[in-house]
Amino acid sequence: MTQDVQFSAEANPFAAAEQVCATLGTLTDALFDEHTSRHPAASLSALRTAEHPAAEALFGLRLAPNGPVHATLGRLGTVTTAGTARPGTGARLAERTVAALQARYGGGAVRGAIADRGTTSAALFQLPVTGEFADAKLRPPFAPALAALAAGRQTRQPVELPTGAGTEVRLVVPPGFHALTSPGGPPGVSSRTVPPLPDGADRADGAAPATVAASDELARHLAEVAEELFSATGPEPRRDFAVIAATLADLVRDAGVGYAGVCALELDGRTSDAALVVSLARHPLPITALATELATVRRHAEVWTVLLPAGPAAVLVEGRTAPVPGPLAADGQRRWVVASAVQAFVPLPDGGTVLCVQLSTARPEDWELYTEAFAELLKSIQFGWDGVPAAVAPAAVPVAAPSAVPAQAPAPAPSATAGASASASASATAEEESEEVPVHLRGTPVRVPPADFNPFAPAADTFVADEGGAAPDAGDLPKGTPVRIPPPDFNPFAMAGLPSPSETAPSAQPAGAAPAADPFGTTVAAERKADPFGTTLPGQGPTVPPPPSTPPVVPAQAPPAEAGTATAAAEQGEAEREPALAKGTPVRIPPPDFNPFAMAGLPSPSETAPEPEFTDGADAQPEHRPFG
Repeated sequence: MTQDVQFSAEANPFAAAEQVCATLGTLTDALFDEHTSRHPAASLSALRTAEHPAAEALFGLRLAPNGPVHATLGRLGTVTTAGTARPGTGARLAERTVAALQARYGGGAVRGAIADRGTTSAALFQLPVTGEFADAKLRPPFAPALAALAAGRQTRQPVELPTGAGTEVRLVVPPGFHALTSPGGPPGVSSRTVPPLPDGADRADGAAPATVAASDELARHLAEVAEELFSATGPEPRRDFAVIAATLADLVRDAGVGYAGVCALELDGRTSDAALVVSLARHPLPITALATELATVRRHAEVWTVLLPAGPAAVLVEGRTAPVPGPLAADGQRRWVVASAVQAFVPLPDGGTVLCVQLSTARPEDWELYTEAFAELLKSIQFGWDGVPAAVAPAAVPVAAPSAVPAQAPAPAPSATAGASASASASATAEEESEEVPVHLRGTPVRVPPADFNPFAPAADTFVADEGGAAPDAGDLPKGTPVRIPPPDFNPFAMAGLPSPSETAPSAQPAGAAPAADPFGTTVAAERKADPFGTTLPGQGPTVPPPPSTPPVVPAQAPPAEAGTATAAAEQGEAEREPALAKGTPVRIPPPDFNPFAMAGLPSPSETAPEPEFTDGADAQPEHRPFG
């Protein structure tokens, strides 16, 4: 594990923002002293989220592009915004801003620079600096305020933005931090009022008006921050701080940083400093993969997955070391500073951008104070989104395949086995057959109830007729041939007058065939509804059928079974079954001698098994009592 793996831009898309954070930590350690004006430590906890009306509606504030990118609100803090749809013009501001500040403070040599060099740049101060991971023994603990973020909580839905607005994030920086970025952002990010040129002045360099306005705004802002931080000292410390911060303007913009600030506090009679950076970076990994990557690459860090009101995030805690360049040090000697850093990675709703918020301090004794403020900052994050994913490749867009729903050729009574094999061949010609195949035959070939379902038939006596009227083979029965008795729309509890769903299905009964007799008083042909409870359809007769005037014809009882008579009885049964099968009549469902009014316990005369040998040899027919 080397420095190049963690902090190089190729392996780490957040390396540039981490470099900015390390550089700001170097500035605070080198330029802040006992004469620096400091806020009380209680200013970090002065955030009144529940009391401020705008705390839960940050997107109701007029920020970029119609206003500044960050603005300070009383009793709340500094509301900061950053978005993916406002990259800016990319114009360079550092040189113009440094010149404006030097003219403001009357020139002179800046700390660590040569007066007659002619230009002042970050390279003269050996900036920026790159941090390195510290030993694991120097890693700060995962503070209780950060661990509390792992608890379950209600999450906010992203605010709906107009199309083309991309993804936007807003958060609240607690009081006590001084922003080193312009409230209006870089050129092209927000709408500015370009001031007119003074009389007789011209723009010899040909810079765009928005660039000139952004440079002037940044120069005024850095001068104000320097006045706040060094109000008790002379103009030299103010000039040094403002000019050195201005040399980092282009570095901050190139790193995708939307907010960069420093904090100077006083706590129990001692001083304390910290640096805060908020940035956006392209990173398509989901939060679980991102946390795994961070834990793998940064083995000296502690990585947790937490849940913020804005959504899931990964929080990293590690120790870092950064150099203080000799030109900036008070004694002119290069030295190293060990800082405690906390970094949060929050994926944006577009799936391709990650918000990175990081805080570092060289005061480990104040670690819990800063992590509490950092946790409150993370809770204030809110997202807005126009609903357009970030850079989705055309090949990644799921397209429904034509064969996702198998099209089936129109065949009478398709079986489950045959339908599964036919769907593979039919998928190649799905588009041509989709216009010819009826809608009711498409999709899965399974019928409900299945084609051979008969709830009244014995297990071994289920025989049905196919479309031609012939009895199927024994091998064809498991294939799901449709059963016509009872019909597919059989429903004994259905209300009278409802249309039959079987009107669209092909009928298995030949034209002109007379319906078979039904002991319940109704016919059960495929064209009519079955009624096993002794009622008839409206308008087709009385509600209760009259009792039969003559007993039904009962086939002759076969004599007791002898050797070879079983085969004859089976052949006779098949001969008696042929006429019924040709007409679509059910086979032994119910039996021909069924009597719904018979008393329970009487023997059934239709049993095919031979009677016991106690009839003294008489061939008399069994007595039939239809009414008991």
